[in-house]
Amino acid sequence: MERPAWAPPGIDISVPSVSRIYDYYLGGSHNFEVDRQAARRAMEFIPGLPKIMQANRAFMRRAVRYAVAEGVTQFLDIGSGIPTFGNVHEVAQAATPEARVVYVDHDPVAVAHSRAVLDGDDRTAVVAADLRKPKDILNSPEVSGLLDLSRPVALLLVAVLHFLEDADEPYAAVAELRDALAPGSLLVLTHASFEGIPVPQEQAAGTVGVYRDIRNPLIMRTGDQVRRFFEGFELVEPGLVAMPRWRPDGSGGPDGGDPQEDPYAFSGFGGVGHKA
Repeated sequence: MERPAWAPPGIDISVPSVSRIYDYYLGGSHNFEVDRQAARRAMEFIPGLPKIMQANRAFMRRAVRYAVAEGVTQFLDIGSGIPTFGNVHEVAQAATPEARVVYVDHDPVAVAHSRAVLDGDDRTAVVAADLRKPKDILNSPEVSGLLDLSRPVALLLVAVLHFLEDADEPYAAVAELRDALAPGSLLVLTHASFEGIPVPQEQAAGTVGVYRDIRNPLIMRTGDQVRRFFEGFELVEPGLVAMPRWRPDGSGGPDGGDPQEDPYAFSGFGGVGHKA
């Protein structure tokens, strides 16, 4: 198996990774054949997976612009993955030169590639850490050096919580992060669900099986279970909804959230919460 020049030393390129699979769905080039095989297997059951990921990214960009419009210029993006076009720092810095962004991921390829992309940008930083250990993130020198937690922060948990099983105590992790944030902070969240997927649940469960096989279980939660992550936050209008329905800009462009979108874009949930 050929090891690409960009692959960090020491990583096992025979094991698929969710961030590299996501990169493949988005049309990126930082994935291995083993990731592409897993992605193609998952798409046999839910052919519209790339559409769902594109809807995630478009929602994230609209939510970042919303945060800046609300006066929030600090961003903590956990489970940030491999940088692709239109990442958080690009959207935020285009909206305000004051934007500061810390990316967090536990995938060494995502971390190494993020550092390469962000080299020389002193308003962004990358932390190698895991959402399951919020203290490691909050106490990291990158977070303390770049973000002022006494001022509002937008916490992004986009397409990441569904990789935490209940045994990982995801609600406790989110609550610990929430408690570290100042009033006026925002929680930006998307989550996979069987709700909204335009194929029968039995078929969609085949995709869940693929992720289980690569030891990255995909946990489909109901709308009510996803809403629980917003405890201590007030959901901003229009609440927890299918991603294209969250504040569409009507442009029909890549971030538009046009109601005429592909039916797969309406799979799962997105929402933004405000900490009083």
